[in-house]
Amino acid sequence: KDVQKEREPHVYLSKEEVKEKIQSYNSSVTDKLKMTLNANGVYTGFIKVQLELCRPITVQSSQSQERYAPSNQETAFYLPDGCVNTLHISSTNTVREVIEALLKKFFVADNPAKFALYKRCHKEDQVYTCKLSDREHPLYLRLVAGPKTEMLSFVLREHETGEVMWEAFSIPELQNFLRILDKEENDQLQLLKSRYAAYRGKLEEALRGVLKPG
Repeated sequence: KDVQKEREPHVYLSKEEVKEKIQSYNSSVTDKLKMTLNANGVYTGFIKVQLELCRPITVQSSQSQERYAPSNQETAFYLPDGCVNTLHISSTNTVREVIEALLKKFFVADNPAKFALYKRCHKEDQVYTCKLSDREHPLYLRLVAGPKTEMLSFVLREHETGEVMWEAFSIPELQNFLRILDKEENDQLQLLKSRYAAYRGKLEEALRGVLKPG
């Protein structure tokens, strides 16, 4: 169940409370992805983000390319559904910074404004997916929820169609989307024609059997 955008109430914990929560968190970790508390009160740790992208992403073939700028050395393709990536972040990193870091890790040239980070959690035997505010702190949410992804997980998606900032796309990207849509439309048309041809063949075969002189 998808719910509206939510700003998680941020409870300001004392350094001692943070220390206790981190100790409790680390004692429950099973994948060695523990959190570390620094002397200045900032803590670092890991979050896993599942990618649920419906549209193709544009990836740079060279790391030296200027980000978000059209280039002949860019390739658009679909990421495998359900791909999960692990990020090492700090408690000061916001949702927007996490999205930017994730895209940078994959050398994605698309503008971060095209994407949103969601939290997925279990409440009363139901699964809720909620868009997070850009200023939320994912590692804080991870600490409060504990290390179990069944209780809380993060998902990267595109903005809904009505929320898409089309001006953030370059002309080559938009043209590439149209080419992909044309290809998908043609593939579906050929598949539909094939199914109807097979159905027609079976009907004609049945009719020949019925009309055959006895």
